[in-house]
Amino acid sequence: MRTLLLFLSLFILTGCKESTQPKNTPQKPSEAPTEASVECITEEHVAADFANLLAPLIDPAKLDTLKGKRAATPRLRKACYWLQMAHIWGFDVGKVIDQVHSVIGSYEPKRAKAQRESLIRNRVILERLGCIDEAGMIKLRKGNAPTITKGPYAGEIVTGDHIIPRSVCPELDNALYNLEMMPLTLNQKKSAKIGQRQIDLAKRWNADGLLSDEGLRAVLEES
Repeated sequence: MRTLLLFLSLFILTGCKESTQPKNTPQKPSEAPTEASVECITEEHVAADFANLLAPLIDPAKLDTLKGKRAATPRLRKACYWLQMAHIWGFDVGKVIDQVHSVIGSYEPKRAKAQRESLIRNRVILERLGCIDEAGMIKLRKGNAPTITKGPYAGEIVTGDHIIPRSVCPELDNALYNLEMMPLTLNQKKSAKIGQRQIDLAKRWNADGLLSDEGLRAVLEES
């Protein structure tokens, strides 16, 4: 983990200006961090860096243009990596996500809320499953599936499960709010089953404009 923190420190430091430089004087990208540059690392600077790194991963406009099955899952893993790094640095991940949405600009408030809840929940799931050790973080940063190190599912990989199965509602395939980290065997056991949770979410998302009437009917027909 220390290696990861060092990496992020260097990443942020190289983007800062030295405190002795006049404002609007750009620092050369190749310039090495100095003691003076450390002074520019304020909470706002670091939070903004996290927001800028997360923005392209969770921007609804970009997610809606993804092609292929489960194309959003690697983005969710990468997003969880940066949220965990923000957590390590002591930031409230919910506030970081809110800042991302402000960076993105115009978006649907209810979709942003659902996405926010999902991202926070998925980071906690990964933490509880022991997927945020150094090996796991390296995989998450690349968008790959980490290995569980805690609990009865230790040794399994964590998959990105569709809460409402994509076979039932293809329109939710790349919706981050419909993705949840889950041990491989649990995902396989769940399969495409529709339970009360799926029904409740389908009704909520339909009311919020996040699931079409056709999608809601498909869920109800499978229950």
